[in-house]
Amino acid sequence: MGLTVSLEDTVRTEAKSNNNVHLMLVDGMSNLMTGEIENCASSDIYVGGLKWNIILASEGGCLHFGLMISDSKCTGSNWKVNCTVKLTLYSDASSLLHQNHTTGVCFDANNTVVFVSIPVNNLKESYTVNDKSVFSAEITEVRPRFLDVTSIPRTMGTAESIKLVEVERNKSKFTWKITRFSSFVGEHNSSYQFTVGPRRWYLRMCPKGTLEGKGNSLSLYLHAADYVTGPKTNTLAVFKLRVLDQLKRNHHELGQQFWFGSDGQKGEAKFLALDKLHKASNGFLVNDAIYVGVEFFYVSTTENMI
Repeated sequence: MGLTVSLEDTVRTEAKSNNNVHLMLVDGMSNLMTGEIENCASSDIYVGGLKWNIILASEGGCLHFGLMISDSKCTGSNWKVNCTVKLTLYSDASSLLHQNHTTGVCFDANNTVVFVSIPVNNLKESYTVNDKSVFSAEITEVRPRFLDVTSIPRTMGTAESIKLVEVERNKSKFTWKITRFSSFVGEHNSSYQFTVGPRRWYLRMCPKGTLEGKGNSLSLYLHAADYVTGPKTNTLAVFKLRVLDQLKRNHHELGQQFWFGSDGQKGEAKFLALDKLHKASNGFLVNDAIYVGVEFFYVSTTENMI
């Protein structure tokens, strides 16, 4: 399989010829290799009646490339899934960097991921073209134990293209002004929705905290809402939540990376201690008004290729 000619067409052909394979074309590999984005995950893959995901993670000068069993049935300690897994990273010379043909790989509560590690320099030099790389996982001979599984045979493999996109600076920020803050009596309040990348989003603020922040902190979360474009797959967001300092611009900020599902949320129950919030010299609460916001740095977009 070559990366130099008709990449997308070749990926589609590969998926159509092998019904147990999932291919993931990642556009934006430099963001993974430099650590700007910590990890990447495929859409859900269904083989043998169970759900799986290809995962990529950058750490220690290597890219860790693996397959994870992620099905909700696989909980507790009394379950096992035996199968054969083949992990492949394709080069532009139609050769393979890694293949993992291990008969009888056993996934269980202590082993939910099988992976290989690729040095970033090797990946960059031989297996990335125009900032794109192609990864695949082939899953065969799935034999669950102690699981209630109904397997529907696949008639075709699957393929997707994931773009790790830097958000344009003029479209990256959303700020929400909340007035009469001291008179708010509800447990939480939500902003109106706004669009960044393939999703709509909104902020949720709990003025007196929730969970471990209840009574001692302001809690702040980013929520993913409806899909604007593309399939309804998980969406990566690299972002920063903040409460604005209205006096000295010494904002209180927290960076986050998260793959949002259909209705996911990410934030911090103890985002800002109430004593710091109410201290006048900090500038967070001025004339009973507070500004909270979010700035996006990267989001992912996904396209089904077949």
